[in-house]
Amino acid sequence: MAGILYLCATPIGNLEDMTPRAQRMLAEADIIAAEDTRHTLQLLNRFNIKGRLVRYDEHSKERQGAYLLDELLSGKNIALVSDAGFPGIADPGEQLARLAIDAGVQVVPVPGANAALCALIASGLPASPFFFSGGFLPKSKKKSRRPAAGRMAVSAGYDYFVRSAAQDRTGAAGSAGGLGGQTAGSSA
Repeated sequence: MAGILYLCATPIGNLEDMTPRAQRMLAEADIIAAEDTRHTLQLLNRFNIKGRLVRYDEHSKERQGAYLLDELLSGKNIALVSDAGFPGIADPGEQLARLAIDAGVQVVPVPGANAALCALIASGLPASPFFFSGGFLPKSKKKSRRPAAGRMAVSAGYDYFVRSAAQDRTGAAGSAGGLGGQTAGSSA
């Protein structure tokens, strides 16, 4: 019988946001697949969780994806985490989830902190309608942000974009300016 792939949300800034259920899933998993094992080890140590930690990131997803799928098919349970928030949002977690689903492996989300919803509720804007663009804006000013704006020009609500800490130092207006929108909040 195949194991289960647990997609575990991790805190987006405050370790107290780690849910008891996510802690339990990490403690019970046969393997913990992490985007950055050093970052995840700090989280595991904070909650006194011992486990077999393996790297699964953009650079290792092809090789590690096949390995992790084999482990799932052999009956092992895997907890997948990203550096912060939900795996599969702006990271390679979606590829592992797709591999598992295509192989008939059960995929279970383990809810927790969500940067998009935190930013939305702290913005003071109406919460509906709301759209998530699915990833990061271009990092450099040389790359136009206009294509992202064009893809969403049909939306009549609010769009949420992911920004790195380095981009955040340039100010939210630097990103929104190329999109023609206004900025209203951020989440930490």
